[in-house]
Amino acid sequence: MGSAENTSNAARTARIEEMRRAERARERRNRILMIVTSVVAVSGLVVGGVFLLRAQSSKADSNDAQEQDDKTTTTGRLVAGEDGEMVWKGTLGRTHVKTTVKYATEPPVGGDHDRAWMNCNGDVYTKAVDNMNAVHSLEHGAVWVTYTSEASKADVEALATKVEQTPYTLMSPDDKQKDPIMLTAWGVQRTVTGADDPNVGKFFEKYVQGEQTPEKGAVCTGGLSE
Repeated sequence: MGSAENTSNAARTARIEEMRRAERARERRNRILMIVTSVVAVSGLVVGGVFLLRAQSSKADSNDAQEQDDKTTTTGRLVAGEDGEMVWKGTLGRTHVKTTVKYATEPPVGGDHDRAWMNCNGDVYTKAVDNMNAVHSLEHGAVWVTYTSEASKADVEALATKVEQTPYTLMSPDDKQKDPIMLTAWGVQRTVTGADDPNVGKFFEKYVQGEQTPEKGAVCTGGLSE
């Protein structure tokens, strides 16, 4: 009787140990499976990220290449046109650049420029603006009124009033220019004697969003305000 009971206990102990070994084996398999699954998932994320980065890089390279393809080097010069206007004869570049552009005229009448434009919805600036931003405004069809310290206060105030009442215009001081008051549009420029010079009205009428505009209808808001 005692021998049979001992045999039964030994068998039960053996079965329990076998069950424990089987459980431990399942746990090891599950851990291995989880590790493999995690590795595969991470690998997928890494590969996907690499492809995404490559795609974005390729897109950026494509945009840069397109911008480079669109680039036209500025060539030519300002020559006397009709009725005292100076007109650019040649090609004006239109590439967005980050490096400083040295323009052939002051103020410039066009050329490569910054991505940001100066707001030109009748904006009057009391300080000089960056030429590279103002040139972008010209590309949108704006007329740019500039003046030196030699311009009379009355003329400056009268011109400011006109600009404020005219969309697609801007005004700023520029002590580097050769004449007291100058008007500039894309590819064209003229000097005027004062706010009451009839050529002021003619210039505005002809060149505010005129036929010379490379990007007619482009906005003059949403740019830089100082």
